[in-house]
Amino acid sequence: MAYVDFLSTIHQRTARDYRQRVLDFDKAACAEVAVQFGRDYWDGERQFGYGGYRYDGRWRAVAEAMCKHYGLHAGSRVLDVGCGKAFLLYEFTQVVPGIEIVGLDISPYAVANAKEEVRPFLVTGAAQQLPFADQSFDLVFSITTLHNLYLFDLWTALKEIERVGRGAKYICVEAYRNEREKVNLMYWQLTCRAFHTPEEWEWIFQQTGYTGDHSLIYFE
Repeated sequence: MAYVDFLSTIHQRTARDYRQRVLDFDKAACAEVAVQFGRDYWDGERQFGYGGYRYDGRWRAVAEAMCKHYGLHAGSRVLDVGCGKAFLLYEFTQVVPGIEIVGLDISPYAVANAKEEVRPFLVTGAAQQLPFADQSFDLVFSITTLHNLYLFDLWTALKEIERVGRGAKYICVEAYRNEREKVNLMYWQLTCRAFHTPEEWEWIFQQTGYTGDHSLIYFE
């Protein structure tokens, strides 16, 4: 299991005023809306989530880096657990023509409003109960999704990712290294259930038998 960073440049593009987000809005009420993962979360006002999650090409560099790092080629089969609107999966098809993609997300709205070109390859479902056979994919990845699960579901989801993968695996989740980052994370997040330090995440990976790569996002 290695630490591999594909996401920090995208994460750092967003300017965040952590304290103001709490002062301006009823954070608990906004979170109640966000955890439904419906239209308000994806395409509603910013206090409920993305404030409009639209394709802008930012995921191309991530797809290029991941395809190169994992040696993906035409015929490789990849699964995105928590694919959202599947912008990254679309970029995979552009970077590696002939790659076979599958995306899964808990949100029917996200799947229905995903990038049109890849919509036929998406299913609605839960990370803790992947509807795929053992060792079905050459790469299984999950980006900023698994921290949205309670510990018992997180535990099962990691075992499921391990089960359906026959090759590489990659997970990116939120974490904190100090009290400031913990407070910032709690101020900013709307859907997070798993608040852990890097050491705790590594322990969880080990205990669940997860053997893939990972990276962590911090709110500095």
